Amino acid sequence: MSDTYDLIVLGSGPGGYVAAIRGAQLGLKTAIVERENLGGICLNWGCIPTKALLRSAEIYHYMQHAKDYGLAAASISADLDAVVKRSRGVAKQLNQGVTHLMKKNKITVHMGEGRLTGAGKLEIKSEKGTETLSAKHIIVATGARARDLPFAPADGKRIWTYRHAMTPPEMPKKLLVIGSGAIGIEFASFYNDMGAEVTVVEMLDRIVPVEDADVSSFLEKSLKKQGMTILTGAGVEELKAGANGVSAKIKTKDGKVEAGDYSHAIVAIGIVPNTENIGLEALKVKTTKGHIDTDPWCRTNVPGLWAIGDVTAPPWLAHKASHEGVIAAEAIAKELGNKDAHPHPMDARNIPGCTYCHPQIASVGLTEAKAKEAGYDVKVGNFPFIGNGKAIALGEVEGFVKTVFDAKTGELLGAHMVGAEVTEMIQGYTVGKTAELVEEDFMHSVYPHPTISETMHEAVLGAYGRALHI
Repeated sequence: MSDTYDLIVLGSGPGGYVAAIRGAQLGLKTAIVERENLGGICLNWGCIPTKALLRSAEIYHYMQHAKDYGLAAASISADLDAVVKRSRGVAKQLNQGVTHLMKKNKITVHMGEGRLTGAGKLEIKSEKGTETLSAKHIIVATGARARDLPFAPADGKRIWTYRHAMTPPEMPKKLLVIGSGAIGIEFASFYNDMGAEVTVVEMLDRIVPVEDADVSSFLEKSLKKQGMTILTGAGVEELKAGANGVSAKIKTKDGKVEAGDYSHAIVAIGIVPNTENIGLEALKVKTTKGHIDTDPWCRTNVPGLWAIGDVTAPPWLAHKASHEGVIAAEAIAKELGNKDAHPHPMDARNIPGCTYCHPQIASVGLTEAKAKEAGYDVKVGNFPFIGNGKAIALGEVEGFVKTVFDAKTGELLGAHMVGAEVTEMIQGYTVGKTAELVEEDFMHSVYPHPTISETMHEAVLGAYGRALHI
């Protein structure tokens, strides 16, 4: 006889485990199915351990520039093995934290490969054998994996995905990074700070192409100043791994094909959703380019089947997955009669994006170009860090904040930042967008002094010709 639940979540990443917790909080008998590690890719092999790596690189960078702060640091060196060990320790701690949360919320954990076998039915295969679970509702949260180059699959030795780059067998001397999205740029920044010679290749005409064009331009100049080689409008046509390195043929924007030799290459060209072999075809679940189609409450076209996170539409971000997990759990609880559940629809326009390179970048909403394409008459503000007292005191004058407002209504359409700690500041604008605040609300708010967040105030004032410190 199968175990029966109100809710089963397939996958325990930042979307899955949050969905399970919220479901349990709302009184649902809940189970979660995981084939590898509780916490999924984000906690074990993604968001969190990469930030631990980047923190080590940041400290190393500051140590090398101690003189700028009136300090002296001699015989500075980096121990890559120790840096990686610290990162893995952070991941382990968080994995244990999720295990604790499952127990605390009385969520049953089933370890094994899960597969949908019918309406409300899930089969699990593990070392213990095969078991079948039943549920009134099932949430698919199986995530995604790195996309390989079709002509040069990652081997873990010379050609890496992000997962290999997190536990490198050796320190790269000359590194080729293919793709300049968040993952590619973060690893390029990490290894550049750690002493590698880094080249970044991007097919589109600018790096971090989803960001505002001003941010892309600023970041490219900054990375070049740090010693990176940036090739935009370029593509890797051939990549071959040998015993001692990698050879590449790169077609540059002028049409020339240049050959180059590198010690290692990181492929960061996107993701592939984990939708294979989980039973979607038999249930006739609708997908687009492999990603499961959902409505704003995370429902699929199959009654009782829901989907969240990277297995669905972009943006493919951990915090988007977690938010969808809450939405789906609350919508399920409401369908099962819980009057205290009040689900709200997902609005992708209010999801912030953060990239933890050096300098950091963060954004929410429309870029200036996208706002104009959508037909808005815009007011744009831009305030540089060099005009901010705290940034000067910190020695972090590289950066700016940019705001885009609807000239007719005062609605904040988008905000874009590059510089120190901007990933911590973007939430101010995200709350504002979610609450549908207008320019006066931001102007009349008091920003503490001295903080870098004062640049956020000035960027709003600047959009209306009222900036005070420039």
